[in-house]
Amino acid sequence: MNATITGIGLMTPVGRSAPEAYDALLYGRSGIVRPPADHPIANSIELAGILPHFDAGDLVKGPDGKVMDRTVILAQLVAADALADAGLVVGDNVDPDRIGVIIGGVGGMATLEQQVLSRAERGRAAVSPYLLTGILPNMPAARVAIRHGIRGYTSSVGTACASGAQAIADAVRLIRSGEADVVVCGASEAPLFPTFAETFANARALARGWENPAEASRPFDMRRNGFVLSEGAALLVLERTEHAAARGARGYADVAGYGVNSDAHHPTAPRPDGLGAAACMRLAMASGRVRPEQVGYVNAHGTSTKLGDVAESVAIGKAFGGHQPAVSSTKALTGHMLGTSGVVEAIAAVGAITTGLLPPTYHLEDPDPACPLDHVRKEPRDVRLEYALSNSFGFGGQNVSLLLGAASTPDRRDINSEGKA
Repeated sequence: MNATITGIGLMTPVGRSAPEAYDALLYGRSGIVRPPADHPIANSIELAGILPHFDAGDLVKGPDGKVMDRTVILAQLVAADALADAGLVVGDNVDPDRIGVIIGGVGGMATLEQQVLSRAERGRAAVSPYLLTGILPNMPAARVAIRHGIRGYTSSVGTACASGAQAIADAVRLIRSGEADVVVCGASEAPLFPTFAETFANARALARGWENPAEASRPFDMRRNGFVLSEGAALLVLERTEHAAARGARGYADVAGYGVNSDAHHPTAPRPDGLGAAACMRLAMASGRVRPEQVGYVNAHGTSTKLGDVAESVAIGKAFGGHQPAVSSTKALTGHMLGTSGVVEAIAAVGAITTGLLPPTYHLEDPDPACPLDHVRKEPRDVRLEYALSNSFGFGGQNVSLLLGAASTPDRRDINSEGKA
């Protein structure tokens, strides 16, 4: 049973729609900046991927809206976009009991920080009675379900930077098992607040000392010195192919397979030998009944850290053996949106399949010899793709690989097309 992507909604530092974001990834428009003086993290970190201003509308009205975390707001905005893009109306062309929601992320810690500071300053009365419904990790999914009348399987995923990709993998499993016809899945992350940003800065995990912010994130490059923390949300409408075809929907691509496993190695560091990540990629290919030589492109996790980029390069070599797929990391332009990155990078893999253009790793000027891959560099590469992989790895040794292929629906859709499903 195939699972087809029929809708996409996203908000990223490089674009508010899939065509806009993918065009930026192809042609090098970076979303990485120095935080402005009035931003909460202006005195915490040097660089960030920040969303353009947006109007939250009626989402933040009322007493509970005032303590609704940014992750919850973003999830609702992109969910509405994704459902509209898919042409789905719950209760009209999809059964409310046969559609689910799975949204990953670290939760509403920014709002919690604000409330703790308010209590320290003004005492117990400063704590909102609506705090929990603003910050709980399941609230992005729950609020989306409430807003759209979705009564099926609803859940949150908390596997660090692998959360969004794992939400997609879980959605595929629901569809394959027959438990759902449609799942809204992905992640919403808003980590740009002082305490969270400063923990990475104090660990010296973030890129630093760059005169040009746009050049700071440089996966696989010898001069890389850390990642850039970013915010964003991205959700897919994943649909049983037969369900999509019956209502005449066009598909972007299929999530043809997935792999999920654990390094069982260290709370933060990847396995240097890449065994866990390599096994995960092989699981994804086996899940889709695809041979390594059929996969022409890997959108790497590629965060621009010394250890992570090397470990992933080793893993790709082991997973594919004598076959060398083209590899790039789009975090060079987006920065690291934590769990949301895996969803945006899966969308980038979809774009590569539908357009035949691979997004390069920008700022990869001097490839690290410890990362001997077929890097796509400097400009898009024109190819014909049968399948692509998207990798996401998270703290705790969480590994997720998604296998993307051409849509099984009778009518296929180009990610650069603005036409509605």
